[in-house]
Amino acid sequence: MNATVSPAVVDLRRTIAAPPQVLFAAWLDAASVMQWLRPGATTHTDATIDPRVGGAFAFDMHTPGGVVEHRGQYVEIVPHTRLVFTWNSPHAGDHGSLVTVTFTPKGRGTEVHLVHERLPEAKVSAHVGGWTDGLAGLDAYAASHVG
Repeated sequence: MNATVSPAVVDLRRTIAAPPQVLFAAWLDAASVMQWLRPGATTHTDATIDPRVGGAFAFDMHTPGGVVEHRGQYVEIVPHTRLVFTWNSPHAGDHGSLVTVTFTPKGRGTEVHLVHERLPEAKVSAHVGGWTDGLAGLDAYAASHVG
């Protein structure tokens, strides 16, 4: 018998009233990430970023239950268009999940398309919620940084 394991995927789209350059930059700047990436009960996020292919990032999300560490490495960086990075956290499993974010101009804004692959099935719902909150935070961040 042949068996295929197909880890779960989160696939989200959100159109944000900002140019791709602003949104793309917000993902690769630690000070920006600390402002917008606060999903769920996260009170604040500490971030360090080495924004180059092969560079690493560390996002420590502080919640009432403690600090949740997120670590990863940039696999692909196409300025203003696409980011691909690994995503490792206690909630993403230990089999190397992968996040791809694309930025497509749409009208006067940008469609941000996020795909998070290779997640454990039991963690998909939590990641849908977390990334939905994250994109909402990015939207609010962009609204305060685009004049």
